[in-house]
Amino acid sequence: MARRRLSSEEEALWSALARTVRPIRPSARPVAIPTTAPLPIEQQVKTRLTPPPPRPAKSPPAVPPTRTPAAVLDTGWERRIRSGSISPDASIDLHEHTLSAAHARLNQAIAAALARDARVLLVVTGKPPKSAATHDKGRRGAIRGEIGHWLETTPYADRIASVRVAHPRHGGEGALYLILRRKK
Repeated sequence: MARRRLSSEEEALWSALARTVRPIRPSARPVAIPTTAPLPIEQQVKTRLTPPPPRPAKSPPAVPPTRTPAAVLDTGWERRIRSGSISPDASIDLHEHTLSAAHARLNQAIAAALARDARVLLVVTGKPPKSAATHDKGRRGAIRGEIGHWLETTPYADRIASVRVAHPRHGGEGALYLILRRKK
């Protein structure tokens, strides 16, 4: 197909449009714009009065939705958790650790459990404070207070299917079950 030549009016419109465009990549070399004869006065006034076309708003890059732990699992899991017949594949005790050491050990334990294809990780955090008075006296319950945030921000957050309070035989309110997702 043969290309047709632009008329002088079309060239003027094209050059006016080309001046309003910003390059996608700043390092891209500029395109040579053909020089044309000046426009008649009526055309120049018309070009100046028409505003440039609105630029489309930049949309943020698409981020895949993050998978969050489920509040309720299927009935088989629920029954096993409630009856205490669930048996953890691995466990970690965070007692007597500082917050930073407990956080690091939690991430290591999750990584190790995932490497072994474990489905249930028992995390012993210690019982929460019984009242505000005991909470003020010491740091009892500090790990328990932070563990929710740690699990949300861990690099393995998308591999955690659910977080549940453990059955009394495994520590009750002082422990959590991390139900891990299967490998894809």
